[in-house]
Amino acid sequence: MKKVLLLYRNAFGGLSRPAWMMSLVMLINRSGAMVTPFLGVYLTEVLGYTLRDAGIILSTYGLGSVCGSFLGGWLTDKVGHFKVQFFSLTIGGSLYFVLLSLRSFEALAAGVFILSLVNDTLRPANSSSIASYARPENVTRAFSLNRMAINLGFSIGPALGGLLAAVSYQWLFIADGTTCIMAGLFFFFYFRNKQGHQQQETTDAAPPANARSPYRDGYFLLFAVFCCFFAVMFFQLISTLPLYYRQVYALPESKIGGLLALNGLIVFLLEMIVVYLLGERARKSLLIVGGTLVLGLSFVLLNLTQHLSVLYAAMLLLSIAEILAMPFMATITAERSGPTNRGAYMGLYTISYAAAHVIAPYLGTTLAAKYGFNTLWWCTGGLSAVTAVGIYFVVQHMERERMQKVTVAAA
Repeated sequence: MKKVLLLYRNAFGGLSRPAWMMSLVMLINRSGAMVTPFLGVYLTEVLGYTLRDAGIILSTYGLGSVCGSFLGGWLTDKVGHFKVQFFSLTIGGSLYFVLLSLRSFEALAAGVFILSLVNDTLRPANSSSIASYARPENVTRAFSLNRMAINLGFSIGPALGGLLAAVSYQWLFIADGTTCIMAGLFFFFYFRNKQGHQQQETTDAAPPANARSPYRDGYFLLFAVFCCFFAVMFFQLISTLPLYYRQVYALPESKIGGLLALNGLIVFLLEMIVVYLLGERARKSLLIVGGTLVLGLSFVLLNLTQHLSVLYAAMLLLSIAEILAMPFMATITAERSGPTNRGAYMGLYTISYAAAHVIAPYLGTTLAAKYGFNTLWWCTGGLSAVTAVGIYFVVQHMERERMQKVTVAAA
């Protein structure tokens, strides 16, 4: 027991106070993340939309996420990550109260788009602030701490959301909007006078690479494409998986929320330890590839047998995949960028996930409606193999390129 406690202490040690406070902001925000996981069920069962129509509305959320990620990255480099995050949290929270009153297809699609656009300006700004507030030697662990807070919040949000949905779905919107605004106010009062670490150019980053636009960085563009493929698979978690649980297993909202919460709880408990133990010992390319393959396996497992225990086993594998891949994807992006273009790089990285928000629900619901969930899970497994091969070669090249520039700068 002592060794376990020491391991946790070492994993969390050395992180700056602002990095902890940034994670607390995200914990408050994500603890209210109740609308998105249940939006598909809300649209189909409460408002009576078809699976296809629900998929289209969910895809407009992804479209807004793409636009918001691009806008957030641009604004972060122009006005700074503080203003962008405060705006996103407070205005975005207010929009949940507006969305609650919408009923028509067109109004819902527009409302979901605007909500997502405002909310997702947060992501590149938040990533930039983590890189700014973290000590340079602790960037990966700072990203993991932030993700840990997000996942702890995600373990709380859907679980509470499942209970609230059993009473009335309107409480999901009220709780989500309130926690967003609370996070924004806490963020404002703590960070309004904080300065980040002034990260000097070091041998870890060469000036020519840091001066370029991510949109002219060919290998990083490929990396972003494969990150998008990964995210298309992963976001079945909040688009088609809840529908699968409902339609195939007939689970009530409380059990659906519990299964989704399990993902956040597993990541919360294990990610910092895994990053601490493997972050400096294993190559990022191998960790990300391993996570991608495990992600595909988590969906294929659903086809092998139908039993409630399989749902929990699949969620465990999905969570392990997230732990192995996502922290190191963010670190690669931070290492590829510099102080003057970090917002743009983080913006493009976030866009890759935002684009998946467009593709994942539409593709997933369309395949499930036409060919059944079994076909969707087999296709997801196949995509994971293709993505793993692509990520391996692209990340290997970027790592070699970075090390060559370190060698040249040190000579």
